[in-house]
Amino acid sequence: MSFQLVFSESYLRRAHRFFKKNPELLGQYEKALALLQLNPFHNSLRLHKLKGSLQSMYSISINMQYRVTLELLITEDQILLIDIGDHDHVY
Repeated sequence: MSFQLVFSESYLRRAHRFFKKNPELLGQYEKALALLQLNPFHNSLRLHKLKGSLQSMYSISINMQYRVTLELLITEDQILLIDIGDHDHVY
């Protein structure tokens, strides 16, 4: 089973700004999204549920410094991407 990744307009704008500043991360990001689409629970993504005001969301790692926050809509086989950035920005 594979999941459909859903990119909101606001996410696409954030991602565009993020990659203008960090073009060297594009390959790692694409690899993480491909893996997310195939298996969101793969260990290398370090998927984890967030707490506090973000408790309805999850996060995956692009690498040890950069994250993508997302909502998992497992029942609909969709993953809605919310934000991208470094650890402090996303959380």
